[in-house]
Amino acid sequence: MVATVYQAFRQTAQRWPQKPFLCTLPETADIYGIEPGELSYGDALAQIDALRDSYQQAGYGHGHRVGLLLENRPSFFIHWFALNALGVSVVPINADLRAAELEYLLGHSEVVAIVALPRRHADLLEAAERAGRTVSMAGPDDPPVALTVPAPAADSEPGELTECGLLYTSGTTGRPKGCILPNQYYLHCGRWYAGLGGLVTLRPGEERMLTPLPLVHMNAKAVSTMAMVTTGGCLIVLDRFHPRSWWQSVRESRATVVHYLGVMPAILMQAPASADDRNHQVRFGFGAGVDRTLHAPFEERFGFPLLEAWAMTETGSGAVVIANEEPRHVGSHCFGIEEPEVEVRIVLDDGSEAPVGEPGELLVRHAGDNPRYGFFAGYLKDEAATREAWAGGWFHTGDIVRRDPDGALSFVDRKKNVIRRSGENIAAVEVESVLQHHPQVKSIAVAAVPDPVRGDEVFACVVPVAMPVTDAARNEAAEDLVQWALGELAYYKVPGYVAYVNEVPLTTTNKVQRGELKTLASKLFEEGQYVDTRGLKKRQGDTL
Repeated sequence: MVATVYQAFRQTAQRWPQKPFLCTLPETADIYGIEPGELSYGDALAQIDALRDSYQQAGYGHGHRVGLLLENRPSFFIHWFALNALGVSVVPINADLRAAELEYLLGHSEVVAIVALPRRHADLLEAAERAGRTVSMAGPDDPPVALTVPAPAADSEPGELTECGLLYTSGTTGRPKGCILPNQYYLHCGRWYAGLGGLVTLRPGEERMLTPLPLVHMNAKAVSTMAMVTTGGCLIVLDRFHPRSWWQSVRESRATVVHYLGVMPAILMQAPASADDRNHQVRFGFGAGVDRTLHAPFEERFGFPLLEAWAMTETGSGAVVIANEEPRHVGSHCFGIEEPEVEVRIVLDDGSEAPVGEPGELLVRHAGDNPRYGFFAGYLKDEAATREAWAGGWFHTGDIVRRDPDGALSFVDRKKNVIRRSGENIAAVEVESVLQHHPQVKSIAVAAVPDPVRGDEVFACVVPVAMPVTDAARNEAAEDLVQWALGELAYYKVPGYVAYVNEVPLTTTNKVQRGELKTLASKLFEEGQYVDTRGLKKRQGDTL
């Protein structure tokens, strides 16, 4: 019986040892400074088993957690599967995270070791020290550093419910929550995708799936990876989305499936039409958030369907919904009709069922005796938040959807106080808590304003210690704030617009009045009363 991710990979490698597991394109290889080419399942298994033995000899075992800051490199998979074989959970670390974020993540996750790119070792060790943690540090090609911390579950074998990964997702209370994801979560993602059928039919041993999405998110790490592992397909992982070379990558890789975020079609549609627009082998795209006005034009121009889906890190494939059958209601934010194994409720604010066509909050669970099957196991060190999310036996998603007359579900809006920029969830409170430490900030509140390409952009309303009185002074102060923030936060969380105000709307208990803040931010944005700092929002890694 297959009970772990490693066992699933080993089973596929034994069946199809010569088939390619990973493909690294020349462009990605050049960016990473590694060799391009394909890695077969058999060769990958040999590397994984050798590394597993090294980790075991170094004292790694069931119940440990190890951080991985390896971007989207092939080494990520080798270390992940080798550690999984021993019952070690991996904590993917976003390479865009900076000081304050790393300190929190390393302290909260309690990793005992980190495997990271050498250029980030100093940052990570400093963050661990600030968090009061002692961690072992190694590069992807180094032998594992010996551990002296005993494995918490050394006397038991890893199984389906063993923690496989700890993924951090932004919530509404500021700090990211650590989602505990067991092996079952990942295995179900693969089985679900492999058995879905319809427009998403995967051909065993034949598919080549291209993803530019980060392995620190569940889409690439759980859905794409396990779909290919389950069906013996080849995973083509880009370092990230490059609009100018996207179609070259698609053609060169011979991709048959692509995964996307809504921002990608919007950018690709901006390029001039070409005779090569349909020169590819893609059968479908899997993603979410495509602009409804671009959905049909994209499919007509490039010749394959964009299949919109809904899921969350917390739900995994335990309650995923996808528009994999016609009619898909293209251009309406429709994400399909739930399968029999998924149960759905749409409720109004008073908890009553929303009538057909009326928006309400989406509640989900897995059908059958175990409503949490395929879901996350809970939030690390936050049982109260886990109970709240599962209030009444249903998982409360915080997303607003509607049920159309034919039963299809369509996305309407987000109930949670989350800014969603280019597929990244940004908690306003987290950004505020960091920016509040800038010496020239008296108080601050951030909100979302619309961006035609990225969906949302971060808009900061700042009450300064001393109000700048000239345009030049405002520009200088805003740039100083953003440059400082780039050292503390991932670039995408940093404000793209900064407005200086006399006060931010607060409740009697000094909490930000989010509704009034949104109104204020919209007014300032529409009137142009801000400093545009979007040009400063660049990945720090690009300059390392």
